[in-house]
Amino acid sequence: MAALKCHGALLMPQLVLVILTIQMIPSSSSSPLPSPSDHRSPLSNCSRRCGDVEIPYPFGMSENCYLNSNFCIKCNESTGTPVFGDNINVVNISVENHEMTIMWYVARDCYNEAGQSVSWNKPWLTIPTLEFSSSRNKFFVVGCDSYAYLIALDAATSGTHFSMGCMSICENVDDVPADGSCSGIGCCQVDIPKGLKNVDISPRSFESHTQVIDFNPCTYAFVTAEFNFSRNFLRNYSETELPVVVDWAIEKKECNEQSEKESPNCHCIGVNTVEVPTPDEQRFNCKCKDGFGGNPYLPAGCQDIDECKLRLHNCTDDQYCENLTGSFICKDKEHSQPQLTKIAIGTAIGFVALFIIGSWLYLVLKQRKMIQLKEKFFRQNGGLILQQKLSDRDKNNNSSSERVKIFTEEELKKATLNYYESTIIGQGGFGTVYKGFLTDTRIVAIKKSKLVDRNQTEQFINEVVVLSQINHRNVVKLLGCCLETQVPLLVYEFVPNGTLCDHIHDKEKSSKLVWEVRLRIAAETAEALSYLHSAASTPIIHRDVKPSNILVDNYTAKVSDFGASRLVPLDQTELATMVQGTLGYLDPEYLHTNQLTEKSDVYSYGVVLVELLTGKKAICFERPEDERGLAMHFLSSLKRGRLFEIVEKGLVKEEETAGNREQVEEVARLAKRCLNVNGEERPTMKEVAMELEGLRRMGKHPWANTNNNEEENEYLLAHETSISFDKDMISQTSINANITIAPNNNYDSTRDHLILDFSGR
Repeated sequence: MAALKCHGALLMPQLVLVILTIQMIPSSSSSPLPSPSDHRSPLSNCSRRCGDVEIPYPFGMSENCYLNSNFCIKCNESTGTPVFGDNINVVNISVENHEMTIMWYVARDCYNEAGQSVSWNKPWLTIPTLEFSSSRNKFFVVGCDSYAYLIALDAATSGTHFSMGCMSICENVDDVPADGSCSGIGCCQVDIPKGLKNVDISPRSFESHTQVIDFNPCTYAFVTAEFNFSRNFLRNYSETELPVVVDWAIEKKECNEQSEKESPNCHCIGVNTVEVPTPDEQRFNCKCKDGFGGNPYLPAGCQDIDECKLRLHNCTDDQYCENLTGSFICKDKEHSQPQLTKIAIGTAIGFVALFIIGSWLYLVLKQRKMIQLKEKFFRQNGGLILQQKLSDRDKNNNSSSERVKIFTEEELKKATLNYYESTIIGQGGFGTVYKGFLTDTRIVAIKKSKLVDRNQTEQFINEVVVLSQINHRNVVKLLGCCLETQVPLLVYEFVPNGTLCDHIHDKEKSSKLVWEVRLRIAAETAEALSYLHSAASTPIIHRDVKPSNILVDNYTAKVSDFGASRLVPLDQTELATMVQGTLGYLDPEYLHTNQLTEKSDVYSYGVVLVELLTGKKAICFERPEDERGLAMHFLSSLKRGRLFEIVEKGLVKEEETAGNREQVEEVARLAKRCLNVNGEERPTMKEVAMELEGLRRMGKHPWANTNNNEEENEYLLAHETSISFDKDMISQTSINANITIAPNNNYDSTRDHLILDFSGR
């Protein structure tokens, strides 16, 4: 068993140094051929790495993973270091060179200024199954008052001991060569003989370093394969261990004629391997045959080397290399190159032709699949139903008004640059809104939704037909749709100046939103909702009335997102639905009954009126708890007679007439009626529109603000209005306006989580 020990001893009496210099001719080790290295164990579950060191077979770290006990390696898990024997640290194992690199101690003999020994250690190493490599290692002594000798047991001489060593002397550090040579001045070196298995190093000093103590207090001695001397080492050499290369081989154990044929402990059993005997003939190594590379100790470890690819051939420039199994051959280019060129050209043409044909077939099949997929989506989304309804409507209506357009997917892709990110103008829980440019120069807003409900296809188509007929100046017009995509796309006119929410809650914009403009926006919004509720051919409930769904174009209100609404059949005044709407605007009665009526829009509109009056958001968690909900805060302030404490500053100015103040009070009372918890007690949108229009007319005529004509005021509030609806008057004329669909980014919408795709969101 190998053992490594390091111990100190008292200084022995100074002996006359007899240096037996054994000069050996070092043999150079050939570097291995580049080859695929197969270090796998015959057992697939064997670990082959410890830390950064690879452990190739015949070595191993567990039972059945090494050849025999001489090749057992232990892995120190805490340090990640392989250990051979008891305590020999391994840093590398080479199968090609049959070498192992280990770490061994540096011997030292140190003195103080009085010439007294302060440190002396004498390392020794016993490795019965290994040998010091005489070609890779040398014996070094470093110092200027130094000598050391090595006592070794030569196994070849049956236990005969012999000694060897060298001495290094110098009087001044400047005498030491600066080129790092070990010539005997400051450093000496000698070759070591073959067959060393037991080594003992003793460092010594001639005069206890008293004459050189100022720059060299110690003698250092060691065997190593890698050492570059420096004069700085004379003062202090800090290394305690250095790498030593040892040779390993397989010992023949209990070998007979039968085992010689079968046992890997007796001969090389791998394919394409040859045996390399050692001088004592009791051990052997294996190597791959010429032209092969890998691990020769594995059954199939030696594989063919492609000398041509690795440029390991000796072919001349007018020859080319052809690889053979275990060898190669050089052929003249003159005779074979034309044929090779023809083969290469033919192969290239064949690959190009196959690529072109394959690409063409792929594109044809892909295009056919896309066409079939578009047709499938068109049918699923109710395209055939829409075409039939439009055809029936055209037969019954002889007017020349423009019909709703069914866009193709390619048209909308082209309009949005294939839905390029820079064309996005709004995003929400239900989808994305893109700004598009049609080929007829119109600018449109295209809604691409995320969800779809196949069970409401016919209802969606009916809604598209009805909504496309709405041609009201205060309602964003639905221009058409695309049904060739998985989720239908809705195309609206484009409004560029943002939403009412932007104007109310932006300090710069809100300053321009004077009372007359706010009253006008409120009246126009009420007029649009009234039209949707009662004047359209089929009543429509908006479902999500809020400032972010009211677009403002030159201070003209346009109600948008009515695509989220649902049609109310003429024989049904209310429709039960899933919860939808936006927090802060949602009808409290609707939350309890799940019944949607026109009065739900009235409540939401009441919150919009309060926002116009106060300039505050419907919900704000930064406000005190009793003021977070704007509607309740408004009603509470109105009840306590503190209306003008919450009205936006600057909206009612002292220099203006009393009519302005009275108009604000009237609108506040109207908002209070709209916010009534009982839906039946709320006014209709038509009544709201008429009252607001009456207030606007009162503001235009000063005589209307006097208190002496109350009967006329009541008449104006009850009868005078500019609203004139004709239920049968539905024009399909397209409005080509510079308008945009603004994103809804102000509040979280409960509808964004529950409403279905055919809402157009």
